[in-house]
Amino acid sequence: MVKFIIAKQLVGKKVVTSDGFDLGRFVDAEISKVTGKINAVIIEPDPDSSLANKMKGDEEHIKVPYDSVMAVNDYIVVDRKNI
Repeated sequence: MVKFIIAKQLVGKKVVTSDGFDLGRFVDAEISKVTGKINAVIIEPDPDSSLANKMKGDEEHIKVPYDSVMAVNDYIVVDRKNI
């Protein structure tokens, strides 16, 4: 059974890695114009997270491939090995 989530319910959700590191908050999604599927999630990095700041580099946001999203509930959990 597929569970559908409205995109605006995701905005502001905390994004964490599978091993417990805080990355930041969900702000947007990158969607394929051809298939309509989500390609990546866009995250506003937590300024206190060393991992998020390392991933961010010179960019304002972090882009995480949708393949690495493991779960969406109270938090968005991503697999650190796939980012």
